Amino acid sequence: MKIKDLRLSKLKLIEHLGEVEPAWSPGSKVQSNIGGGSFVEIELDNGEIGIGPSCDESILNDAKNYLVGKSPIDVIEHFKFLIYKTKNIPYNGLAGIDIALWDLKGKIENKSISQILGRKKDFLIPYASFVILSNPEERASMATSLDKDGWKAIKVRLHHEDENLDIKTIEEIVESTSSNVKILVDANQAQSSYPWQPGVIWDFDRAKRMNNVMNELGCYWLEEPRPRFNYTELSELVAMNKTKIAGGENNTVVADFHQMVEKKSYNILQPESMVLGGITPLIEIGELSLKNNKEIVPHHGGGDIGVIAHMHLLSSWENAPFCEILHDPPLSSYKNKFFIFNESLEVKEGLINVPNKPGLGVTIKDDLIIRA
Repeated sequence: MKIKDLRLSKLKLIEHLGEVEPAWSPGSKVQSNIGGGSFVEIELDNGEIGIGPSCDESILNDAKNYLVGKSPIDVIEHFKFLIYKTKNIPYNGLAGIDIALWDLKGKIENKSISQILGRKKDFLIPYASFVILSNPEERASMATSLDKDGWKAIKVRLHHEDENLDIKTIEEIVESTSSNVKILVDANQAQSSYPWQPGVIWDFDRAKRMNNVMNELGCYWLEEPRPRFNYTELSELVAMNKTKIAGGENNTVVADFHQMVEKKSYNILQPESMVLGGITPLIEIGELSLKNNKEIVPHHGGGDIGVIAHMHLLSSWENAPFCEILHDPPLSSYKNKFFIFNESLEVKEGLINVPNKPGLGVTIKDDLIIRA
């Protein structure tokens, strides 16, 4: 079986729900939709199709010139060539090609990606990753609602102008949920490669104070409390032995993670397939985490196909306690993104099943696909 074609296919927009201002990008607006956007399709000469997230047309063209006529099976070798050949673009890059190839590999071998990687878990513990920065009362109310719905963990964005509001937010969540849910905290201080970004910037003293306070309040981790290349200060926060320090979502190359491990900058590694280029680089980072006794919890994966890819990886790692799913209803409900799939993927009693059909184990609804 050989690769016949690579293409970008569009998805029909079903409904525009509104706009949200994500906490990690203050001042900007993100569209909240059901449907819409595009995705990668790689077609074999027998008609089999693999799917992946969208990618830039320049990357698609480079991949097409290289892959057409080749077997899709040697995914890792294909990744090595393409990461050298083409310019990877975070959230619109090589991940679309790599994930689609893994989907095809699984379909050819009649195995789920997780089975190929060494499946160890059939279900995962997702955490509801909040999107907006809101007041303590509203966040506590949202946490209470999710607790009643059975969620076992949540992630709260914390970078108010007044750090006392950060503390009050967690205190009220703890009280309102009676400590039933694991609380993860995200300071979102690693958005820029330069030590400046829009919004509130934590200095090192604030990071140390919050490390202590979040530990006292029982939070499981403190994510991105300082810029992503400030390995020295991140290592000092880890050495405090208080809240676990997590990060890595915006780091664009695998070598960064070797640096993180060498310098002991994080307790928990958070690679993002949509940034690094797909499943293949995360396999290496997973092996690195296991070898160095680090937990690993990939960043969210873009909301739909990338999340499914992460689920397969997570099911193969014993040192992966959670699965990130953006969920801040109603506008940012995870169900809005999962609507495109034929398969039902729901969080029930705080758990989500890992798809077990060949490849990614999910397919896109035919009536949503618009092919040129």
